[in-house]
Amino acid sequence: MIEIIPAIDLIGGCCVRLTKGDYAMRKTYGASPLEMARRYEDCGVRRIHVVDLDGAKASRPANLGVLEQIKAGTGIEVEWGGGIKDREALESVLAAGADYAIIGSVAALEPALFEEWLRGRDGARMILGADVKDGRIAVKGWQETTSDGIADLVERFRPAGLRNVIVTDISRDGMLQGPAVELYTGLQAAFPDICFTVSGGISSMDDIRALDALGLKKVIAGKAIYENRITLEEIRLWSQNA
Repeated sequence: MIEIIPAIDLIGGCCVRLTKGDYAMRKTYGASPLEMARRYEDCGVRRIHVVDLDGAKASRPANLGVLEQIKAGTGIEVEWGGGIKDREALESVLAAGADYAIIGSVAALEPALFEEWLRGRDGARMILGADVKDGRIAVKGWQETTSDGIADLVERFRPAGLRNVIVTDISRDGMLQGPAVELYTGLQAAFPDICFTVSGGISSMDDIRALDALGLKKVIAGKAIYENRITLEEIRLWSQNA
């Protein structure tokens, strides 16, 4: 069964959700990141997806204290992205407890550096974060786009050991209108040795069931959970059967 990975996006240490990656279109939720992580762990969730939106904008990690709290207060795995632009930032994120580091802008703008990280001692903990806007890779907190598409990056990094890619369709992020199914099934068919995580547009468990039926392996859900379109009980039941 497809693995559900709940998302926690951070601004100022608080849980937020953006719409289409627009910082001006954000909604803040009351529960603390640690409280949310504990709720997910209680539901049997093995991993959460945490994005440091302050860090993405500032080009350096900005909410590592939250990461430390989550790792100290739960036993859940954390994949962490946002602001990892150099070796120092990467080391700080891993030292704070991240199990996996999501690398986006560096992979697109400094591919040789990302290849070095993939081939290094922590290579298995590297996840390519491929955020797509109008078919192109978006970088710097989704504020700019490059000339590359997802396939270009995957082709480049496979020889260096790339195995995990999170693909976020920005046009659907926070819209609750369903994921870009053809995008993900096409990528999985083209690169069967890569594990692609679906991100963006999830609106209900029906979306997740449909992705599962298509053989996709991981899916990130954020706003649908906060807006109670996917309940914690549904996540619990799914995790028990996974």
